Amino acid sequence: MIVCVFMRKGRKERNAVGLQRLQYFVFLVAVAAVYLHLPVRAQSPFLLAASWVFYAMAMPSMLPVTLALAVFIYLCGLGLEWHDGAHKTAALRTGVIGTLAMLAFFKYNGLLALPFQGWQSIAMPLGISFYSFAGISYLIDASRGDCEVEHSFLHCALFLHFFATVTQGPICRAGALMPQLRQEHRFDEARTVRALRLYALGLFKMVAVSDVLGVLVDTVFPHYRDYGAPMLVVAAVAYTFQLYFNFSGYSELARATGLVLGLELPENFKTPFYATNFSGFWSRWHISFSSWLQDYLFMTLAWADLGRFGRLPAEFCIFCVFFFSGFWHGNTAPFLVWGLLQAVYRVGEELLHRRLGKPKKKAPARVLWGKRAVVFALWTVSMVFFRVGSGTGLTVGDAFGYLGRCVTGGWSPARFAGELYSAVYTGFYANAIMVAGYWVFVAAALAFALWLDHRRCFACRNRPSEVALAAETHRTVLYVLLICLILVGYIMQSGGFSTSGFGMYANF
Repeated sequence: MIVCVFMRKGRKERNAVGLQRLQYFVFLVAVAAVYLHLPVRAQSPFLLAASWVFYAMAMPSMLPVTLALAVFIYLCGLGLEWHDGAHKTAALRTGVIGTLAMLAFFKYNGLLALPFQGWQSIAMPLGISFYSFAGISYLIDASRGDCEVEHSFLHCALFLHFFATVTQGPICRAGALMPQLRQEHRFDEARTVRALRLYALGLFKMVAVSDVLGVLVDTVFPHYRDYGAPMLVVAAVAYTFQLYFNFSGYSELARATGLVLGLELPENFKTPFYATNFSGFWSRWHISFSSWLQDYLFMTLAWADLGRFGRLPAEFCIFCVFFFSGFWHGNTAPFLVWGLLQAVYRVGEELLHRRLGKPKKKAPARVLWGKRAVVFALWTVSMVFFRVGSGTGLTVGDAFGYLGRCVTGGWSPARFAGELYSAVYTGFYANAIMVAGYWVFVAAALAFALWLDHRRCFACRNRPSEVALAAETHRTVLYVLLICLILVGYIMQSGGFSTSGFGMYANF
């Protein structure tokens, strides 16, 4: 069996992920129990200390780097207030370029011909992309007057390193979060109930949907040459859902953590798979990142004055933004192709709108669902490159080979049925009943997750997840079902693989 070694290797790693998640909740309960009873003047220092302890437990060797970056951003922020005119601009440029330089060094040092041995293998600090972007947005907003310069290093560092967001966002804005850090926070029953709904929903997405789908994805992708076209298509679609429910689930947990402690964090996902074009998709997917690109990269390019050459074309600015998004995710060719595809999708959409006119807001349902299907299919194609670039040991050529086999790999129903069975057979201890149970559970959990998204999108008009869940008539039944699916999800992973205990996006 081609998956035998892979499956057996994954059990200890899966147990480690479960332990990390348990440790996180124990840590949160302990922090909340102390934090909510402290005097207001002691709350922020305690929360910052807790955040540093959290980071040190995850990646102790890189804590000095995160502290150094926080000191640098803090001092550059003060420089914005100490100076004006050209000196203020210099302070802003120093902060932005310096932060980007540190980010680039850790993300892309493997591409550099550094004279010192070993530098190319330096680990990347956990979540550096997220708190670097948060720091840059703070400096730019402070220079524009959209938020106040933070005089307290404690609050500046807490804004950057809050343990709920430090590993993979959402990317918070200083004007929204920093004022909250100065307020007094006490236990609030209504807020805690909202948090519990989000915890249940986030864990369901991560454990019952994403992690279980990962059992299949991590089996098929490394050995894609051994599978026929239908199985490769299924695995590609499974990965698309795996990443979405993992990242959106983590975002729900981050928001829930903030609510427990009295902090409102921004939403990061709003039912993206129900968007009818890529403009709408990116306004719903990884919202804190896409809005960051919109406000600080696209607008900078679009308003750049090139003298007698005028301004840059909007399509060129869009292309640069999405190509940069691929480079931000990783330094390998698959990520660059992924970013290039996003750029082509968006620019192509703009050109179509220019030629054919903007689409009608009201269109027949069949037209809207057809558009959603096209967006999903194109997104899934791009996610093959994303998965190949995510530490699989495969190359961009393998991604093209994977997509080629989706067309030419044979469409035998008998072979497909056999591969559906064998792909998870060894992972569940050669038990045919468990294999059948796996596929039934995957179908049920995924259908339930998509139904919740559908209800949120159409019945609740994309209100926050916990609000949409509470609006259901039979919400008590839904809560029980969520908990049951989470528990069964843990059982279904007994022979599966591991994802990062901090979520699949933690390494970006």
